[in-house]
Amino acid sequence: MYRLLIVDDEEIITDSLYEVFHRLMPEALDICRAYSGKEALNWLSRTRIDIVLTDIRMPGMSGMELSEEIQAYWPRCKIIFLTGYSEFDYAYKAIQMPGVRYLLKTEGYGKVTQTVQEVIEELNHGIQMNQLVERSREQSVTLEFMAQGDYFRHFLLDSHHFSKNQEMLVKEFEALKIVLDPKLPVVLVLGRLSYPEGSGYTEKNELLASARMIWNSFMTDQTRSIGIADKHGDILWFLQTSQGTEEKFHLHFMRFLEGTLELIQEACQASLGLMIGFTISGASCEWGEVTPKYERLRQLQQLKIGDGISIIQVDRSEVFDSSPMKEGFVLSHKAGSMEAHLEAGRAGEFFEELEELSQSMLTPYGNAQRTIEAYYSVSLVLLSYINRLGLHGRIDDHGRLMRLDDHASMKEGFHYLKQIAESIFAFKSKDERDRASHIIERICQFIGEHLSEDLSLVRLAEIHYFNPSYLSRFFKQEHGINLSEYIDKCRIRKAKELLGDADLKVREVAAFVGYEAAHSFTRFFKKATGLTPQEYRDTLSLTDSHYT
Repeated sequence: MYRLLIVDDEEIITDSLYEVFHRLMPEALDICRAYSGKEALNWLSRTRIDIVLTDIRMPGMSGMELSEEIQAYWPRCKIIFLTGYSEFDYAYKAIQMPGVRYLLKTEGYGKVTQTVQEVIEELNHGIQMNQLVERSREQSVTLEFMAQGDYFRHFLLDSHHFSKNQEMLVKEFEALKIVLDPKLPVVLVLGRLSYPEGSGYTEKNELLASARMIWNSFMTDQTRSIGIADKHGDILWFLQTSQGTEEKFHLHFMRFLEGTLELIQEACQASLGLMIGFTISGASCEWGEVTPKYERLRQLQQLKIGDGISIIQVDRSEVFDSSPMKEGFVLSHKAGSMEAHLEAGRAGEFFEELEELSQSMLTPYGNAQRTIEAYYSVSLVLLSYINRLGLHGRIDDHGRLMRLDDHASMKEGFHYLKQIAESIFAFKSKDERDRASHIIERICQFIGEHLSEDLSLVRLAEIHYFNPSYLSRFFKQEHGINLSEYIDKCRIRKAKELLGDADLKVREVAAFVGYEAAHSFTRFFKKATGLTPQEYRDTLSLTDSHYT
């Protein structure tokens, strides 16, 4: 979903365009509106904007001045100038700007909507895989990437130890041609791909490489990043802003990142048919803190809600324990794979791995010590998960996980592990459904109590700590209708209730349900009910008199 921002100091034009696009393409566009350049800047700082439809001449900040700010915030944003002035100098200046269109207000809504649709097609075309691959092929960094990946996978085991000698860290970064600065903090982004069922190793590697290409094509010259595949098959990116980047972009970096990740998700879906979820560190961290920060992102990623949705989560925790990670047991490759399946909620893959492991261990000629080690490796995976999520009182009989002697046989022990795992997956599934239901209920309650306020997708996402695009998809998945459609239904229901009060003027009812302009409310109400507010009120009066 793309985000369109309409900017005009004439309220009737802004509201009319908002209603036109809201009605015309609710699935393709999330519509925002602003009545001044200053108000538009607030939107630009809060969320990704893909298209700006703006008056070129406005008091305070002109459309031309606003366009410079747009490029600083969202370099890929497309601009359409809409104005009643046809003077040559304005048109000439607008035409000279790359990727900018110029329309006269006298050309009508049809021309405006046609132009916006053309821009949407242009944006869609820009994320086609063939173009992205061509750009990425110019970066012949395969060998460097492999060396950097090996280095960072070791780095993740104990970043505190690696970072003690900063001089050595600088030399290693230079030797491996790592574009990041080891003296500056770094932002982490963990990406998890939802591979097609039955994908083999080769196919997964190809999809992983393609996702990395798409990432590289969307990150602008204002950022620098390196992405590696971690031991669980996820992609971990390390990011910093580029040297010489303006202070404004530094302050805006996290918003820029979150908005750009939405585009990367859409490109992966459109080009690869692949969903990818992202978990972002809410703030940068020192290199010595990378290991615990990475572990935290992995834990947050498993707490996602909404099945089959490309999520974007931001770690908004203000307190972060930067102490070095304690040493633990080193799990076998098989146990590590099972741990990844457990955290990602892949029950089928987990039990397949467990079955293969138990069959290979439980043979007449099996090595007893290796079988014991295998049992405890899986036990540790399960126990660690139970501890992290605080499931001690919810998973029955988990106390025998670390007591192999409590089982009559090794076969019974592995059967017990399967039962515990089944209980964990069952709880995980129920917990995700319960949390989803609770969040939807909370959002619906907020909407019902704040109908007179701004209920834009961006604001609702900010209040409930969601990414806007994810909130839109999640709400429709869980509730069955679009969020904007639900808000409209609530406003109509409340408006009908208030119109029954003869002491309230129509403009007061309009304000109660979020419409500052009575004429906009009238159009909205008639479209939904077939009657104007006054006509609806008259029908109520006739009904009352009939029963009197």
